[in-house]
Amino acid sequence: SYHKSTTSMLNHLKLKHPSANLENNTDCACGKKQASITTFTALSSSRRCDQSRAERTTVLIAKMIAQDMLPIGFVEGDSFKELMEYVEPEYTVPARKTIVARLEKLHTECAAAVSNKLAIAEKVAITTDSWTALNTESYVTITCHFIRQWKMESVILQTRAMPERHTAENLADMLNTAAKTWNLKGKITACVHDNASNIVLANTPLLEWESNPCFAHTLQLAINDGFKVSSINHVVGAASQLVSHFHHSTVATQALKLKQQQQNLPQHRLMQYCKTRWNSINDMFEHLQEQRWAIAAVLSDRSFTKLAEARTLELTDDNWQIIEELLPVLRSLKCATTALCDESEVSISMVCTQAKHLKLVPEESNKVTEFKTAVSESLRQYLEPAALYRTGKAAPISSLLDPRHKHLKFIDAPVRMAVREKLDKLLSNLPQNDNIAGVGPHTSMLEVEAANSIVKKLRTECDKHIAMATLFGDDYYMEKASVQTELENYILEPCIPPDQDPLEWWRVNENRYRKLARLAKAYLCIPATSVPAERVFSAAGLIVNRLRSCLSPEHVDMLIFLNKNL
Repeated sequence: SYHKSTTSMLNHLKLKHPSANLENNTDCACGKKQASITTFTALSSSRRCDQSRAERTTVLIAKMIAQDMLPIGFVEGDSFKELMEYVEPEYTVPARKTIVARLEKLHTECAAAVSNKLAIAEKVAITTDSWTALNTESYVTITCHFIRQWKMESVILQTRAMPERHTAENLADMLNTAAKTWNLKGKITACVHDNASNIVLANTPLLEWESNPCFAHTLQLAINDGFKVSSINHVVGAASQLVSHFHHSTVATQALKLKQQQQNLPQHRLMQYCKTRWNSINDMFEHLQEQRWAIAAVLSDRSFTKLAEARTLELTDDNWQIIEELLPVLRSLKCATTALCDESEVSISMVCTQAKHLKLVPEESNKVTEFKTAVSESLRQYLEPAALYRTGKAAPISSLLDPRHKHLKFIDAPVRMAVREKLDKLLSNLPQNDNIAGVGPHTSMLEVEAANSIVKKLRTECDKHIAMATLFGDDYYMEKASVQTELENYILEPCIPPDQDPLEWWRVNENRYRKLARLAKAYLCIPATSVPAERVFSAAGLIVNRLRSCLSPEHVDMLIFLNKNL
Protein backbone atom coordinates (compact mmCIF):
# COMPACT_ATOMS: atom_id res chain seq x y z
CA SER A 1 0.00 0.00 0.00
CA TYR A 2 1.01 3.62 -0.49
CA HIS A 3 2.79 5.47 2.33
CA LYS A 4 4.11 9.02 2.32
CA SER A 5 6.84 8.26 4.87
CA THR A 6 10.11 6.39 4.29
CA THR A 7 9.76 4.28 7.45
CA SER A 8 9.01 1.07 5.55
CA MET A 9 12.00 1.60 3.28
CA LEU A 10 14.31 2.29 6.23
CA ASN A 11 13.09 -0.86 7.99
CA HIS A 12 13.77 -2.83 4.81
CA LEU A 13 17.30 -1.40 4.59
CA LYS A 14 18.00 -2.21 8.23
CA LEU A 15 16.84 -5.82 7.84
CA LYS A 16 18.18 -6.62 4.38
CA HIS A 17 21.15 -4.25 4.11
CA PRO A 18 22.62 -3.90 7.63
CA SER A 19 25.91 -2.63 6.24
CA ALA A 20 24.25 0.48 4.88
CA ASN A 21 25.00 3.58 6.97
CA LEU A 22 21.61 4.78 8.16
CA GLU A 23 22.81 6.76 11.15
CA ASN A 24 22.59 10.52 11.02
CA ASN A 25 23.45 12.51 14.13
CA THR A 26 21.93 15.75 12.96
CA ASP A 27 18.67 16.79 14.61
CA CYS A 28 17.38 18.39 11.42
CA ALA A 29 14.44 16.44 10.00
CA CYS A 30 15.35 17.46 6.46
CA GLY A 31 18.88 16.20 7.10
CA LYS A 32 17.54 12.76 8.02
CA LYS A 33 15.35 12.72 4.94
CA GLN A 34 18.29 13.69 2.72
CA ALA A 35 20.44 10.96 4.28
CA SER A 36 17.83 8.26 3.61
CA ILE A 37 17.37 9.40 0.00
CA THR A 38 21.14 9.44 -0.52
CA THR A 39 21.41 5.92 0.93
CA PHE A 40 18.64 4.65 -1.37
CA THR A 41 20.26 6.30 -4.39
CA ALA A 42 23.61 4.76 -3.51
CA LEU A 43 22.09 1.31 -3.14
CA SER A 44 20.14 1.55 -6.40
CA SER A 45 23.24 2.81 -8.19
CA SER A 46 25.35 -0.08 -6.90
CA ARG A 47 22.73 -2.66 -7.96
CA ARG A 48 23.24 -3.78 -11.54
CA CYS A 49 20.19 -3.97 -13.80
CA ASP A 50 21.15 -7.09 -15.72
CA GLN A 51 19.17 -8.53 -18.63
CA SER A 52 17.04 -10.76 -16.39
CA ARG A 53 16.06 -7.89 -14.09
CA ALA A 54 15.35 -5.60 -17.05
CA GLU A 55 13.06 -8.21 -18.64
CA ARG A 56 11.23 -8.77 -15.34
CA THR A 57 10.72 -5.01 -15.00
CA THR A 58 9.32 -4.78 -18.53
CA VAL A 59 6.87 -7.63 -17.85
CA LEU A 60 5.73 -5.96 -14.61
CA ILE A 61 5.14 -2.70 -16.47
CA ALA A 62 3.04 -4.58 -19.04
CA LYS A 63 1.01 -6.24 -16.27
CA MET A 64 0.51 -2.86 -14.58
CA ILE A 65 -0.86 -1.41 -17.82
CA ALA A 66 -3.32 -4.31 -18.20
CA GLN A 67 -4.44 -4.56 -14.57
CA ASP A 68 -4.68 -0.82 -13.91
CA MET A 69 -6.21 -0.11 -17.35
CA LEU A 70 -3.53 2.39 -18.34
CA PRO A 71 -2.84 3.52 -21.92
CA ILE A 72 -0.10 1.54 -23.64
CA GLY A 73 1.50 4.89 -24.45
CA PHE A 74 1.91 5.42 -20.70
CA VAL A 75 5.52 4.24 -21.05
CA GLU A 76 6.27 7.16 -23.39
CA GLY A 77 5.38 9.78 -20.76
CA ASP A 78 8.21 11.99 -19.51
CA SER A 79 7.20 11.64 -15.84
CA PHE A 80 7.24 7.85 -16.03
CA LYS A 81 10.68 7.90 -17.65
CA GLU A 82 11.90 10.26 -14.93
CA LEU A 83 10.55 7.94 -12.24
CA MET A 84 12.20 4.87 -13.76
CA GLU A 85 15.49 6.71 -14.15
CA TYR A 86 15.43 7.41 -10.42
CA VAL A 87 14.28 3.93 -9.34
CA GLU A 88 16.35 1.94 -11.84
CA PRO A 89 19.02 4.20 -13.41
CA GLU A 90 20.42 1.49 -15.67
CA TYR A 91 17.01 0.44 -17.00
CA THR A 92 15.99 1.66 -20.45
CA VAL A 93 12.24 2.29 -20.62
CA PRO A 94 10.93 0.18 -23.51
CA ALA A 95 9.13 1.60 -26.51
CA ARG A 96 5.40 1.11 -27.04
CA LYS A 97 6.11 -1.69 -29.54
CA THR A 98 8.04 -3.67 -26.92
CA ILE A 99 5.24 -3.31 -24.36
CA VAL A 100 2.70 -4.52 -26.93
CA ALA A 101 4.87 -7.59 -27.57
CA ARG A 102 5.02 -8.35 -23.82
CA LEU A 103 1.24 -7.90 -23.52
CA GLU A 104 0.70 -10.32 -26.39
CA LYS A 105 2.96 -12.85 -24.69
CA LEU A 106 1.06 -12.39 -21.41
CA HIS A 107 -2.19 -12.90 -23.32
CA THR A 108 -0.93 -16.19 -24.78
CA GLU A 109 0.13 -17.45 -21.34
CA CYS A 110 -3.11 -16.29 -19.70
CA ALA A 111 -5.23 -17.89 -22.45
CA ALA A 112 -3.43 -21.20 -21.87
CA ALA A 113 -4.20 -20.98 -18.14
CA VAL A 114 -7.87 -20.23 -18.86
CA SER A 115 -8.02 -23.17 -21.28
CA ASN A 116 -6.64 -25.49 -18.60
CA LYS A 117 -9.34 -24.34 -16.17
CA LEU A 118 -12.08 -24.88 -18.72
CA ALA A 119 -10.73 -28.31 -19.65
CA ILE A 120 -11.27 -29.49 -16.08
CA ALA A 121 -14.83 -28.14 -15.86
CA GLU A 122 -17.43 -30.76 -16.83
CA LYS A 123 -20.16 -28.16 -17.48
CA VAL A 124 -20.16 -24.38 -17.86
CA ALA A 125 -22.54 -21.49 -18.51
CA ILE A 126 -21.90 -18.37 -20.58
CA THR A 127 -23.23 -14.82 -20.59
CA THR A 128 -23.11 -12.39 -23.49
CA ASP A 129 -23.87 -8.75 -24.19
CA SER A 130 -22.98 -6.10 -26.74
CA TRP A 131 -21.73 -2.53 -26.39
CA THR A 132 -20.45 0.31 -28.56
CA ALA A 133 -17.11 2.10 -28.11
CA LEU A 134 -16.50 5.84 -28.53
CA ASN A 135 -15.35 5.24 -32.09
CA THR A 136 -18.76 3.58 -32.77
CA GLU A 137 -17.10 0.17 -33.06
CA SER A 138 -19.53 -2.52 -31.92
CA TYR A 139 -18.28 -5.29 -29.59
CA VAL A 140 -19.74 -8.49 -28.16
CA THR A 141 -18.41 -9.84 -24.86
CA ILE A 142 -18.69 -13.47 -23.74
CA THR A 143 -18.00 -14.60 -20.16
CA CYS A 144 -17.84 -18.17 -18.86
CA HIS A 145 -18.90 -19.50 -15.44
CA PHE A 146 -18.29 -22.85 -13.77
CA ILE A 147 -17.94 -24.52 -10.38
CA ARG A 148 -14.53 -25.83 -9.33
CA GLN A 149 -14.06 -27.50 -5.95
CA TRP A 150 -17.52 -26.16 -5.09
CA LYS A 151 -16.54 -22.55 -5.59
CA MET A 152 -17.94 -20.29 -8.30
CA GLU A 153 -15.36 -19.24 -10.87
CA SER A 154 -15.63 -17.05 -13.94
CA VAL A 155 -13.44 -15.92 -16.82
CA ILE A 156 -13.72 -13.60 -19.79
CA LEU A 157 -13.56 -15.55 -23.03
CA GLN A 158 -13.50 -12.75 -25.55
CA THR A 159 -14.52 -9.21 -26.47
CA ARG A 160 -14.75 -9.21 -30.24
CA ALA A 161 -15.60 -6.48 -32.69
CA MET A 162 -18.74 -7.27 -34.67
CA PRO A 163 -19.00 -4.91 -37.64
CA GLU A 164 -21.65 -7.01 -39.36
CA ARG A 165 -25.35 -6.69 -38.50
CA HIS A 166 -26.36 -8.20 -35.17
CA THR A 167 -28.79 -10.70 -36.68
CA ALA A 168 -29.70 -13.93 -34.90
CA GLU A 169 -27.65 -15.92 -37.41
CA ASN A 170 -24.54 -13.74 -37.02
CA LEU A 171 -24.76 -13.81 -33.22
CA ALA A 172 -25.24 -17.58 -33.26
CA ASP A 173 -22.17 -17.95 -35.48
CA MET A 174 -20.10 -15.86 -33.05
CA LEU A 175 -21.24 -17.89 -30.04
CA ASN A 176 -20.62 -21.18 -31.84
CA THR A 177 -17.15 -20.04 -32.92
CA ALA A 178 -16.29 -19.06 -29.34
CA ALA A 179 -17.49 -22.45 -28.07
CA LYS A 180 -15.27 -24.24 -30.61
CA THR A 181 -12.27 -21.99 -29.91
CA TRP A 182 -12.39 -22.76 -26.19
CA ASN A 183 -13.34 -26.46 -26.62
CA LEU A 184 -16.71 -25.94 -24.94
CA LYS A 185 -18.87 -27.85 -27.42
CA GLY A 186 -21.16 -30.12 -25.41
CA LYS A 187 -20.19 -28.43 -22.13
CA ILE A 188 -22.43 -25.35 -22.14
CA THR A 189 -25.59 -25.75 -20.06
CA ALA A 190 -27.09 -22.33 -20.80
CA CYS A 191 -26.42 -18.88 -22.22
CA VAL A 192 -27.68 -15.84 -20.29
CA HIS A 193 -28.50 -12.77 -22.37
CA ASP A 194 -30.79 -9.75 -22.48
CA ASN A 195 -34.28 -9.84 -23.94
CA ALA A 196 -33.42 -8.38 -27.34
CA SER A 197 -35.16 -10.45 -30.00
CA ASN A 198 -32.00 -11.09 -32.05
CA ILE A 199 -30.01 -12.67 -29.21
CA VAL A 200 -33.08 -14.58 -27.99
CA LEU A 201 -33.52 -16.11 -31.45
CA ALA A 202 -29.79 -16.82 -31.68
CA ASN A 203 -30.00 -18.93 -28.53
CA THR A 204 -33.11 -20.98 -29.33
CA PRO A 205 -33.18 -23.11 -32.49
CA LEU A 206 -29.67 -22.32 -33.69
CA LEU A 207 -27.55 -23.46 -30.73
CA GLU A 208 -27.26 -26.58 -28.59
CA TRP A 209 -27.61 -24.95 -25.19
CA GLU A 210 -30.50 -23.46 -23.28
CA SER A 211 -31.53 -19.82 -23.64
CA ASN A 212 -31.88 -17.91 -20.37
CA PRO A 213 -33.15 -14.30 -20.29
CA CYS A 214 -31.29 -11.91 -17.98
CA PHE A 215 -33.27 -11.46 -14.76
CA ALA A 216 -31.96 -7.91 -14.25
CA HIS A 217 -33.19 -6.92 -17.71
CA THR A 218 -36.53 -8.62 -17.08
CA LEU A 219 -36.87 -6.78 -13.78
CA GLN A 220 -35.98 -3.50 -15.50
CA LEU A 221 -38.83 -4.04 -17.98
CA ALA A 222 -41.28 -5.00 -15.23
CA ILE A 223 -40.44 -2.03 -13.01
CA ASN A 224 -40.64 0.31 -15.98
CA ASP A 225 -44.22 -0.93 -16.37
CA GLY A 226 -44.79 0.00 -12.74
CA PHE A 227 -43.46 3.51 -13.28
CA LYS A 228 -45.90 3.91 -16.17
CA VAL A 229 -48.76 4.10 -13.64
CA SER A 230 -49.86 7.72 -14.14
CA SER A 231 -49.69 8.83 -10.50
CA ILE A 232 -46.24 7.25 -10.02
CA ASN A 233 -44.99 8.63 -13.33
CA HIS A 234 -46.09 12.13 -12.23
CA VAL A 235 -44.07 11.85 -8.99
CA VAL A 236 -40.97 10.64 -10.85
CA GLY A 237 -41.26 13.57 -13.27
CA ALA A 238 -41.73 16.13 -10.50
CA ALA A 239 -38.81 14.71 -8.49
CA SER A 240 -36.57 14.71 -11.57
CA GLN A 241 -37.45 18.35 -12.28
CA LEU A 242 -36.55 19.31 -8.70
CA VAL A 243 -33.20 17.50 -8.83
CA SER A 244 -32.44 19.03 -12.22
CA HIS A 245 -32.90 22.52 -10.73
CA PHE A 246 -30.22 21.88 -8.10
CA HIS A 247 -27.90 20.33 -10.70
CA HIS A 248 -28.10 23.35 -13.00
CA SER A 249 -28.10 26.18 -10.45
CA THR A 250 -24.86 26.93 -8.59
CA VAL A 251 -26.82 29.26 -6.29
CA ALA A 252 -29.25 26.49 -5.35
CA THR A 253 -26.38 24.00 -4.89
CA GLN A 254 -24.50 26.30 -2.51
CA ALA A 255 -27.72 27.11 -0.66
CA LEU A 256 -28.43 23.40 -0.19
CA LYS A 257 -24.96 22.87 1.27
CA LEU A 258 -25.59 25.74 3.70
CA LYS A 259 -28.96 24.33 4.81
CA GLN A 260 -27.43 20.85 5.18
CA GLN A 261 -24.82 22.27 7.55
CA GLN A 262 -27.44 24.19 9.52
CA GLN A 263 -29.61 21.09 9.90
CA ASN A 264 -26.70 18.68 10.51
CA LEU A 265 -27.61 16.62 7.45
CA PRO A 266 -25.18 14.54 5.37
CA GLN A 267 -23.45 16.57 2.65
CA HIS A 268 -24.98 14.49 -0.13
CA ARG A 269 -25.61 15.75 -3.63
CA LEU A 270 -29.05 15.07 -5.04
CA MET A 271 -29.03 12.27 -7.60
CA GLN A 272 -30.73 12.34 -10.99
CA TYR A 273 -32.24 9.17 -12.39
CA CYS A 274 -31.26 7.37 -15.58
CA LYS A 275 -34.06 5.95 -17.74
CA THR A 276 -32.16 2.73 -18.42
CA ARG A 277 -31.48 2.06 -14.72
CA TRP A 278 -34.59 1.75 -12.58
CA ASN A 279 -32.56 1.59 -9.36
CA SER A 280 -31.41 5.16 -10.04
CA ILE A 281 -35.01 6.22 -9.25
CA ASN A 282 -34.61 4.47 -5.90
CA ASP A 283 -31.37 6.41 -5.31
CA MET A 284 -33.04 9.69 -6.33
CA PHE A 285 -35.93 9.09 -3.93
CA GLU A 286 -33.56 8.07 -1.10
CA HIS A 287 -31.61 11.33 -1.34
CA LEU A 288 -34.74 13.45 -1.71
CA GLN A 289 -36.27 11.94 1.41
CA GLU A 290 -33.00 12.37 3.33
CA GLN A 291 -32.68 16.03 2.29
CA ARG A 292 -36.41 16.90 2.34
CA TRP A 293 -36.26 19.66 4.93
CA ALA A 294 -33.01 21.14 3.62
CA ILE A 295 -34.64 21.32 0.17
CA ALA A 296 -37.75 22.91 1.66
CA ALA A 297 -35.58 25.50 3.44
CA VAL A 298 -33.86 26.45 0.16
CA LEU A 299 -37.14 26.72 -1.77
CA SER A 300 -38.77 28.84 0.95
CA ASP A 301 -35.81 31.25 1.23
CA ARG A 302 -36.47 34.13 -1.19
CA SER A 303 -32.80 35.09 -1.22
CA PHE A 304 -32.14 31.81 -3.05
CA THR A 305 -35.40 30.91 -4.82
CA LYS A 306 -38.02 33.15 -6.39
CA LEU A 307 -41.63 32.52 -5.34
CA ALA A 308 -42.86 31.58 -8.84
CA GLU A 309 -39.95 29.18 -9.30
CA ALA A 310 -40.48 27.61 -5.88
CA ARG A 311 -44.14 26.93 -6.66
CA THR A 312 -43.22 24.95 -9.78
CA LEU A 313 -40.50 22.97 -7.99
CA GLU A 314 -42.05 22.10 -4.63
CA LEU A 315 -43.33 18.56 -4.22
CA THR A 316 -46.80 18.22 -2.70
CA ASP A 317 -47.43 16.37 0.55
CA ASP A 318 -49.08 13.66 -1.54
CA ASN A 319 -45.91 13.34 -3.63
CA TRP A 320 -43.75 13.02 -0.54
CA GLN A 321 -46.11 10.36 0.86
CA ILE A 322 -45.87 8.31 -2.33
CA ILE A 323 -42.06 8.54 -2.23
CA GLU A 324 -42.05 7.45 1.41
CA GLU A 325 -44.35 4.48 0.75
CA LEU A 326 -42.64 3.46 -2.49
CA LEU A 327 -39.10 3.42 -1.08
CA PRO A 328 -39.44 0.15 0.93
CA VAL A 329 -40.70 -1.60 -2.21
CA LEU A 330 -37.84 -0.23 -4.32
CA ARG A 331 -35.29 -1.11 -1.63
CA SER A 332 -36.48 -4.73 -1.61
CA LEU A 333 -36.30 -4.93 -5.39
CA LYS A 334 -32.84 -3.37 -5.38
CA CYS A 335 -31.66 -5.81 -2.71
CA ALA A 336 -32.95 -8.77 -4.73
CA THR A 337 -31.28 -7.48 -7.88
CA THR A 338 -27.96 -6.94 -6.07
CA ALA A 339 -28.02 -10.50 -4.71
CA LEU A 340 -28.84 -11.98 -8.10
CA CYS A 341 -26.09 -9.98 -9.83
CA ASP A 342 -23.34 -11.37 -7.57
CA GLU A 343 -21.41 -13.76 -9.82
CA SER A 344 -19.55 -15.25 -6.86
CA GLU A 345 -22.81 -16.66 -5.42
CA VAL A 346 -25.43 -19.11 -6.68
CA SER A 347 -28.20 -16.98 -8.20
CA ILE A 348 -30.18 -18.81 -10.91
CA SER A 349 -32.00 -20.91 -8.29
CA MET A 350 -33.55 -17.79 -6.75
CA VAL A 351 -35.21 -16.51 -9.93
CA CYS A 352 -38.39 -18.60 -9.57
CA THR A 353 -39.05 -17.25 -6.08
CA GLN A 354 -39.14 -13.61 -7.16
CA ALA A 355 -42.59 -13.68 -8.80
CA LYS A 356 -44.10 -14.75 -5.48
CA HIS A 357 -42.44 -12.21 -3.22
CA LEU A 358 -44.01 -8.89 -4.24
CA LYS A 359 -46.79 -8.93 -1.65
CA LEU A 360 -49.66 -6.43 -1.46
CA VAL A 361 -50.11 -4.75 1.94
CA PRO A 362 -53.64 -3.62 2.93
CA GLU A 363 -52.40 -0.49 4.72
CA GLU A 364 -50.49 0.95 1.74
CA SER A 365 -51.89 3.61 -0.56
CA ASN A 366 -53.79 2.74 -3.72
CA LYS A 367 -51.03 4.30 -5.82
CA VAL A 368 -48.36 2.01 -4.36
CA THR A 369 -50.70 -0.96 -4.79
CA GLU A 370 -51.12 0.01 -8.46
CA PHE A 371 -47.34 0.10 -8.85
CA LYS A 372 -46.88 -3.30 -7.22
CA THR A 373 -49.67 -4.84 -9.26
CA ALA A 374 -48.22 -3.56 -12.53
CA VAL A 375 -44.74 -4.87 -11.65
CA SER A 376 -46.11 -8.22 -10.46
CA GLU A 377 -48.16 -8.77 -13.60
CA SER A 378 -45.17 -8.03 -15.79
CA LEU A 379 -42.85 -10.23 -13.69
CA ARG A 380 -45.26 -13.15 -13.79
CA GLN A 381 -45.16 -13.16 -17.56
CA TYR A 382 -41.45 -13.96 -17.35
CA LEU A 383 -40.92 -15.53 -13.94
CA GLU A 384 -43.97 -17.68 -13.30
CA PRO A 385 -42.46 -21.15 -12.83
CA ALA A 386 -44.90 -22.69 -15.33
CA ALA A 387 -43.77 -20.21 -17.99
CA LEU A 388 -40.14 -20.71 -17.02
CA TYR A 389 -40.57 -24.45 -17.30
CA ARG A 390 -41.93 -24.07 -20.82
CA THR A 391 -39.41 -21.52 -22.11
CA GLY A 392 -36.31 -22.20 -20.05
CA LYS A 393 -35.91 -25.13 -17.70
CA ALA A 394 -32.68 -24.02 -16.02
CA ALA A 395 -34.31 -21.85 -13.34
CA PRO A 396 -36.74 -24.43 -11.84
CA ILE A 397 -34.23 -27.28 -12.24
CA SER A 398 -31.63 -25.15 -10.43
CA SER A 399 -34.13 -24.40 -7.65
CA LEU A 400 -34.64 -28.13 -7.14
CA LEU A 401 -30.86 -28.66 -7.04
CA ASP A 402 -30.42 -25.87 -4.48
CA PRO A 403 -30.82 -27.33 -0.94
CA ARG A 404 -32.30 -23.98 0.16
CA HIS A 405 -35.21 -24.07 -2.31
CA LYS A 406 -35.65 -27.75 -3.23
CA HIS A 407 -39.12 -27.88 -1.62
CA LEU A 408 -40.36 -25.82 -4.62
CA LYS A 409 -43.22 -24.40 -2.53
CA PHE A 410 -43.35 -21.40 -4.85
CA ILE A 411 -44.34 -23.72 -7.72
CA ASP A 412 -47.80 -25.21 -8.27
CA ALA A 413 -48.02 -28.97 -7.70
CA PRO A 414 -48.37 -30.03 -11.38
CA VAL A 415 -45.35 -27.95 -12.42
CA ARG A 416 -43.43 -29.19 -9.38
CA MET A 417 -43.96 -32.77 -10.51
CA ALA A 418 -42.92 -31.88 -14.06
CA VAL A 419 -39.68 -30.34 -12.77
CA ARG A 420 -38.91 -33.44 -10.70
CA GLU A 421 -39.61 -35.69 -13.69
CA LYS A 422 -37.26 -33.57 -15.79
CA LEU A 423 -34.52 -33.87 -13.16
CA ASP A 424 -35.13 -37.62 -12.96
CA LYS A 425 -34.65 -37.84 -16.73
CA LEU A 426 -31.45 -35.79 -16.57
CA LEU A 427 -30.11 -38.12 -13.88
CA SER A 428 -30.92 -41.20 -15.94
CA ASN A 429 -29.16 -39.75 -18.98
CA LEU A 430 -25.88 -39.09 -17.18
CA PRO A 431 -23.01 -41.19 -18.59
CA GLN A 432 -21.86 -44.04 -16.37
CA ASN A 433 -18.16 -43.25 -16.34
CA ASP A 434 -17.44 -43.76 -12.67
CA ASN A 435 -18.82 -45.36 -9.54
CA ILE A 436 -21.66 -42.89 -9.23
CA ALA A 437 -24.54 -45.29 -8.78
CA GLY A 438 -26.33 -45.06 -5.46
CA VAL A 439 -25.71 -48.76 -4.84
CA GLY A 440 -22.01 -48.99 -4.12
CA PRO A 441 -19.44 -49.65 -1.41
CA HIS A 442 -20.77 -46.81 0.76
CA THR A 443 -24.48 -47.67 0.35
CA SER A 444 -26.36 -48.72 3.48
CA MET A 445 -28.54 -51.87 3.68
CA LEU A 446 -31.63 -49.66 3.98
CA GLU A 447 -30.75 -47.99 0.68
CA VAL A 448 -30.24 -51.39 -0.96
CA GLU A 449 -33.61 -52.60 0.30
CA ALA A 450 -35.25 -49.40 -0.95
CA ALA A 451 -33.60 -49.90 -4.32
CA ASN A 452 -34.83 -53.50 -4.49
CA SER A 453 -38.41 -52.46 -3.74
CA ILE A 454 -38.25 -49.87 -6.51
CA VAL A 455 -36.85 -52.52 -8.86
CA LYS A 456 -39.92 -54.70 -8.25
CA LYS A 457 -42.20 -51.75 -8.90
CA LEU A 458 -40.37 -50.83 -12.09
CA ARG A 459 -40.65 -54.40 -13.39
CA THR A 460 -44.44 -54.13 -13.43
CA GLU A 461 -44.65 -50.70 -15.05
CA CYS A 462 -44.69 -51.56 -18.75
CA ASP A 463 -43.48 -53.94 -21.43
CA LYS A 464 -40.71 -51.49 -22.31
CA HIS A 465 -38.94 -52.32 -19.06
CA ILE A 466 -39.34 -56.05 -19.70
CA ALA A 467 -37.74 -55.57 -23.09
CA MET A 468 -34.89 -53.63 -21.48
CA ALA A 469 -34.45 -56.42 -18.95
CA THR A 470 -34.17 -58.96 -21.76
CA LEU A 471 -31.38 -56.92 -23.31
CA PHE A 472 -29.51 -55.69 -20.24
CA GLY A 473 -30.67 -57.80 -17.30
CA ASP A 474 -31.12 -56.51 -13.75
CA ASP A 475 -28.39 -53.87 -14.16
CA TYR A 476 -30.92 -51.71 -15.97
CA TYR A 477 -33.34 -51.87 -13.05
CA MET A 478 -30.70 -51.36 -10.41
CA GLU A 479 -29.42 -48.26 -12.20
CA LYS A 480 -32.94 -46.83 -12.47
CA ALA A 481 -33.60 -47.69 -8.85
CA SER A 482 -30.41 -46.04 -7.65
CA VAL A 483 -31.31 -42.85 -9.51
CA GLN A 484 -34.80 -42.76 -7.98
CA THR A 485 -33.44 -43.53 -4.52
CA GLU A 486 -30.83 -40.78 -4.73
CA LEU A 487 -33.38 -38.19 -5.81
CA GLU A 488 -35.99 -39.26 -3.25
CA ASN A 489 -33.48 -39.27 -0.38
CA TYR A 490 -32.26 -35.82 -1.42
CA ILE A 491 -35.78 -34.38 -1.53
CA LEU A 492 -36.67 -35.91 1.85
CA GLU A 493 -33.78 -34.13 3.57
CA PRO A 494 -34.71 -30.83 5.27
CA CYS A 495 -33.90 -27.62 3.43
CA ILE A 496 -30.98 -25.58 4.70
CA PRO A 497 -31.52 -21.95 5.85
CA PRO A 498 -31.63 -19.36 3.04
CA ASP A 499 -28.51 -17.61 4.33
CA GLN A 500 -26.35 -20.74 4.04
CA ASP A 501 -24.11 -21.47 1.07
CA PRO A 502 -25.60 -24.23 -1.13
CA LEU A 503 -22.19 -24.98 -2.65
CA GLU A 504 -20.75 -25.66 0.79
CA TRP A 505 -23.65 -28.06 1.41
CA TRP A 506 -22.84 -29.86 -1.84
CA ARG A 507 -19.15 -29.99 -0.96
CA VAL A 508 -20.01 -31.86 2.25
CA ASN A 509 -22.69 -34.09 0.68
CA GLU A 510 -21.19 -34.73 -2.76
CA ASN A 511 -20.32 -38.36 -2.02
CA ARG A 512 -23.85 -39.07 -0.78
CA TYR A 513 -25.51 -37.75 -3.94
CA ARG A 514 -22.86 -38.15 -6.58
CA LYS A 515 -25.12 -38.00 -9.64
CA LEU A 516 -27.11 -35.07 -8.32
CA ALA A 517 -23.83 -33.35 -7.48
CA ARG A 518 -22.80 -33.49 -11.14
CA LEU A 519 -26.06 -31.86 -12.18
CA ALA A 520 -25.71 -29.29 -9.39
CA LYS A 521 -22.35 -28.25 -10.86
CA ALA A 522 -23.94 -28.02 -14.30
CA TYR A 523 -26.93 -25.88 -13.29
CA LEU A 524 -25.94 -23.87 -10.22
CA CYS A 525 -23.08 -22.24 -12.14
CA ILE A 526 -25.58 -20.42 -14.40
CA PRO A 527 -25.76 -16.69 -13.52
CA ALA A 528 -29.24 -15.22 -13.09
CA THR A 529 -28.21 -12.15 -15.09
CA SER A 530 -25.94 -11.12 -17.94
CA VAL A 531 -24.38 -8.54 -15.62
CA PRO A 532 -20.96 -10.31 -15.72
CA ALA A 533 -20.77 -9.45 -19.42
CA GLU A 534 -22.14 -5.95 -18.79
CA ARG A 535 -19.51 -5.32 -16.10
CA VAL A 536 -16.90 -5.54 -18.83
CA PHE A 537 -18.35 -2.30 -20.21
CA SER A 538 -16.91 -0.30 -17.30
CA ALA A 539 -13.46 -1.76 -17.89
CA ALA A 540 -13.90 -1.32 -21.62
CA GLY A 541 -14.91 2.29 -21.11
CA LEU A 542 -11.61 2.95 -19.38
CA ILE A 543 -9.57 0.97 -21.89
CA VAL A 544 -11.30 2.34 -25.01
CA ASN A 545 -11.54 5.98 -23.95
CA ARG A 546 -10.45 9.02 -25.91
CA LEU A 547 -6.77 8.47 -25.08
CA ARG A 548 -6.93 4.91 -26.43
CA SER A 549 -9.59 5.15 -29.15
CA CYS A 550 -6.97 4.31 -31.79
CA LEU A 551 -6.56 0.79 -30.33
CA SER A 552 -7.24 -2.00 -32.77
CA PRO A 553 -10.12 -4.39 -31.92
CA GLU A 554 -7.54 -7.14 -31.32
CA HIS A 555 -5.77 -5.03 -28.70
CA VAL A 556 -9.08 -4.09 -27.07
CA ASP A 557 -9.85 -7.82 -26.72
CA MET A 558 -6.34 -8.50 -25.40
CA LEU A 559 -6.38 -5.75 -22.75
CA ILE A 560 -9.87 -6.61 -21.46
CA PHE A 561 -8.99 -10.32 -21.37
CA LEU A 562 -5.84 -9.63 -19.35
CA ASN A 563 -7.56 -7.13 -17.06
CA LYS A 564 -10.21 -9.66 -16.05
CA ASN A 565 -8.23 -12.91 -16.13
CA LEU A 566 -4.71 -12.12 -14.89
